[in-house]
Amino acid sequence: MCGIGGIIDRSTADPTSVRTRCEQMATAMVHRGPDDFGAFYDLDNGVGLVHRRLSIIDLSEAGHQPMATTDGRYTIVFNGEIYNYESLREDLKAQSECFAGHSDTEVLLRLYQREGIDCLDRIEGMFAFAVWDQVSKSLTLARGPFGIKPLYYWQQGETFAFASEVRALLEADIGPRELSTEGALGYFMHGSLQERETLIRGVRMLPAGSWLEWKGGEVQVRNDWTPTFPTERIVDRGQAIRLTSDALEESVERHFVSDVPVGIFLSGGLDSTALLALAKRLGKREIHTFNISFDESDYNEGEIAARTAAHFSAVHHEWRLTSGEAKALLGEFKDSIDQPSVDGFNTFCVSRFASHCGLKVVLSGLGGDEVFGSYPSFNLVPRMQALHRRFGMPFVRSLLGSAFRIAPAYTSLARFGRFLKTEGSGLDAYQALRSIYSEHDATELVRRYAEEIPCDVSSPGLGSNLADKLGSADQVTYFEITRYMLNQLLRDSDVMSMAHGLELRVPFVDRQLFQTLAAISPEIRISANKDLLVEAVPEIPDWVRNQPNRGFSFPFPKWVGESWKTDFEGILLGLPEGSSKWYHVWAIFVFEEFLERNKVAVLSNPL
Repeated sequence: MCGIGGIIDRSTADPTSVRTRCEQMATAMVHRGPDDFGAFYDLDNGVGLVHRRLSIIDLSEAGHQPMATTDGRYTIVFNGEIYNYESLREDLKAQSECFAGHSDTEVLLRLYQREGIDCLDRIEGMFAFAVWDQVSKSLTLARGPFGIKPLYYWQQGETFAFASEVRALLEADIGPRELSTEGALGYFMHGSLQERETLIRGVRMLPAGSWLEWKGGEVQVRNDWTPTFPTERIVDRGQAIRLTSDALEESVERHFVSDVPVGIFLSGGLDSTALLALAKRLGKREIHTFNISFDESDYNEGEIAARTAAHFSAVHHEWRLTSGEAKALLGEFKDSIDQPSVDGFNTFCVSRFASHCGLKVVLSGLGGDEVFGSYPSFNLVPRMQALHRRFGMPFVRSLLGSAFRIAPAYTSLARFGRFLKTEGSGLDAYQALRSIYSEHDATELVRRYAEEIPCDVSSPGLGSNLADKLGSADQVTYFEITRYMLNQLLRDSDVMSMAHGLELRVPFVDRQLFQTLAAISPEIRISANKDLLVEAVPEIPDWVRNQPNRGFSFPFPKWVGESWKTDFEGILLGLPEGSSKWYHVWAIFVFEEFLERNKVAVLSNPL
């Protein structure tokens, strides 16, 4: 896992400024790769590429980046892991390729040299990379199927820059740091930035499963992969269990590929327990597990996690985190924020803990809720749509929607009322259910920071047309994967783990595993208790199976509303009417922190 960045700037009269700015970008990403630094410069063409390395596979100098082909045509900077690199390496050796080392980067580079961007069809893993072609004078960026590793780009005229994080990209200094009102609006509505938007006007995130080509000052972006569901589905439960069990084993095995020890984040839930059970089934030894426990009993899973770790003979590490200790970490947490969201502090804390215990690679159960369907949205979205249809004529729905405004703004009744005034699509229902701030409140919040507000405040997102063709269960799976998981969970997991030089891997977020599960009838795959997962991994102990699904959450309602209240008084006083949840406070807190630290131009007196 690493940090990558680069600049193409042929407009400057001083080409050495490319080197200076690239080094500043690399410095801003030192946390992503504390083990090594490398750079490539072609100042005659105004090109610079930089790389910060966290050594996981091939710890020798042979894994140093940027890495070039022997003829010097292609130079690559790569962030991530290619889990099937050994089999690809053997295929290439059979075609007379010779290798200087044993890194997955070298395999990817040789594969790209032979196949170009078509190599994306053959690689399995989490990745974001850039390749400079010295012959065609073009740059290619690519990002993996689920967007596990982020990649941002910025185009101003013929000047182009890219980086793994926005704060590093801003060091390229190719344009003004102006607030994107589109990005801010989506952020307040959803609690995270929605692809392709960022909070900086002109800065874009390369969409998950896409690649970009820069050539002669022109940029073209093309989609390579998106989650799809086959028409023919597996309806035999026994077959589905066997396929799921095998696919989970294969994914966990892939995610253990490493030249350093691999640990597991262990809560009291099914997903992380399943990873530990599968690791033991596969014969992995001396597995280190990490858990954060609390004095607040409603959030504490420490005893369950410790019991589970002992059951599987894992080396368990527990941190009893108090409100005071957590508050003392807020300054360090703010230093780690890239793009803000209402999540991330939990991953920041457990990543910090694992890193301090000496780990460089950990597995997380992130993604299990999305593919096995345990979120309330899998039940509520279809019910909301059914009620929308039952109320019939649009004017009836509009009247009911207006009547529901008497309810507090963020109760279930008020959310349903807002949904009734929409066209009633699955996405409308999902967004009404998942929204942080309403469209009205989000708009009013943006007005505090910017004079102009986008006319179109809808947020259809990428792939909405595809989702419209799916059944309700698959539709919610698609929304959870391409919105909440992609835009919030995965992005926060990357940034907050890399803040501590830790590589976080997510075996449930795997293209081969997803394709296996997507072929299973949703009536079998999806259930509130994750029955298919439990049947595929029968080693999960009863004390975990019988626990309610709580997710990996912190006692934020109590902390923000009670013990930390004085620290958030200014925000609390300025909240839109009816928005009193902890995440309403947190959304503004991290948003303003981003603006201040990155010197983003906003109204002089936003409040």
